[in-house]
Formats: sequence, structure tokens, C-alpha cells
Amino acid sequence: MPIKNNVTRLLDSRRIEYEPVEYDSSEFHSAGEVAALIGVPESHVYKTIVVLREERGRKPLLVIVAGNREIDLRKLAASLGEKKLKVARHDEAEKLTGLQVGGISALALLNKPFEVCLDRSALDLAQLYVSAGQRGLNVKIGVQDLVQLTKAKVVEATE
Repeated sequence: MPIKNNVTRLLDSRRIEYEPVEYDSSEFHSAGEVAALIGVPESHVYKTIVVLREERGRKPLLVIVAGNREIDLRKLAASLGEKKLKVARHDEAEKLTGLQVGGISALALLNKPFEVCLDRSALDLAQLYVSAGQRGLNVKIGVQDLVQLTKAKVVEATE
């Protein structure tokens, strides 16, 4: 029986089609390792990166990018009209989100003070895999469903 958590209950309540995908969470896994564990291309597993703005008091960003890509802060800043951005350290990301790195999910943080950004590369896919708010559980979800639910801004965030 698949794990049920706040993300899967939310998706059920909104009648959004998804597929829960569990993997061994006994240790932290990169998006690439998760892809190998669940048997899909790394370009289909998206990681969520907490990015901080230079200006205090502005909402932090949750930037969702493919596991096989690296975030490009200059490109992201230009895409958002920002001067300077920085990736949050693991401890900062966990403190801000209340979630463990490897389990940070925009779907688990819908009503929290974050702005969600999705790398434009995701638009090449019909569905992708994202964290369901805890290590060991991802959801396969339609890209358009993810954009609508999280109100994600589609941006240039990677090379």
C-alpha cells in the first residue's frame, strides 16, 4: 500500500492524477540516484532548490530543475528581473521549509511564503517526478498540473 501524506491527500482532494513512487530513503539520495532507484531518466526527476533573494523581506524561491541540470543563478536572476540570488545552504533550506533536503517539495509548501519557479526544460515533458514532501517518496505528475497547482512561474534557470 503506497504511503499517504499531505501531498498525496492534497492531490487526491483536487482530483489530480499522479502516481506515487517510493524508494529506499535510508540515506540521502541525489536526483540522479533517485532516478536510478526508480528506473527513469535523470532528466525526468526534478529537484527543488531553495534560492534566496538579496533583498531582505522578499519571499524565498523554490526552484524546480531537472536532476541532470545545474542551476544557473545569473540566468535565473535575469529571468526574474533580480540583481542577485544565492542558493540556500542545506541547514537554511531545512529551517525555512521545515522539510529535509531530499524531501523539499513545492507541493508540500503551497500555502507557505515561497515563490515557485519551474525551469523551462520541464515544458518538454508531459509528466515529471518531484518530491512528495519527504525522502523516499516522489510523485509522477503532469507538468501542467504542477504549474497550475503551485502557480509556478516558468523561468530560464539552467544551462
